[in-house]
Amino acid sequence: MNRPFAGWITFVVLTVVPWVNGVAEQTAITQDELVRREQELFDGVSSGNAAPWQKYVAADCLFFDEKGRNLDKPALIADIAPLPKGFSGQIKVLRPESRIFGDTAILSFDLEETETVFGQTMTARYHGTDTWYRRKGVWQIIASQMFRYYEDPAPGKVDAAKLPEYIGTYQLSPDDIVKIITEDGKLYRTRGDKSRVELICESGDLFFRNGVEGRILFRRDNNDKVDAFIDRRNNEDIVWRKVE
Repeated sequence: MNRPFAGWITFVVLTVVPWVNGVAEQTAITQDELVRREQELFDGVSSGNAAPWQKYVAADCLFFDEKGRNLDKPALIADIAPLPKGFSGQIKVLRPESRIFGDTAILSFDLEETETVFGQTMTARYHGTDTWYRRKGVWQIIASQMFRYYEDPAPGKVDAAKLPEYIGTYQLSPDDIVKIITEDGKLYRTRGDKSRVELICESGDLFFRNGVEGRILFRRDNNDKVDAFIDRRNNEDIVWRKVE
């Protein structure tokens, strides 16, 4: 009486269970596969091929690019186009890290872009984080965020004769004072007991600090005398007036 039932159990174990496991294995995803897909996506950016983005990006994806734009899928697809004549480039996916739990996989990675414009080469670095989600056995990106790494501008040639014009004490408030000094042909900013910071000339009266986003612009009055410096960040200005 029990033999047919035992045979059925054996059949399930030998046929159905392996099939179920096989389906699970086919729909699981690894970091290597995520990286392969990401590289396919960014190869598409370089070539203007939107097909990988159509395939791997979910219809309801939240996508925020390095310019701060919030793009839905149609806008994202429309943004992918071949480079203009005389332009070429490539984007490499590097240094990936992942967290994969069940139906959710998060991939964090760097991008290194090289673009050639009529023989001149430009480079840029980005960091992205994509969240992949499995629906009905299909993995797609449901959220993506990208930012660009800050890079210092190229230093310009400082006009040594102008450096003494910047020297002085600058005030934001009675308790917030900065001194501008020079030493060995270089310009420095000091504030209280903090270490001095070199101001590197970009062009004319425009300076920057190494590794700090923003600019320091020395302002001149109608008599061409420096009367303030402007701490410019994200196109917003904080004015430090020269008091001595």
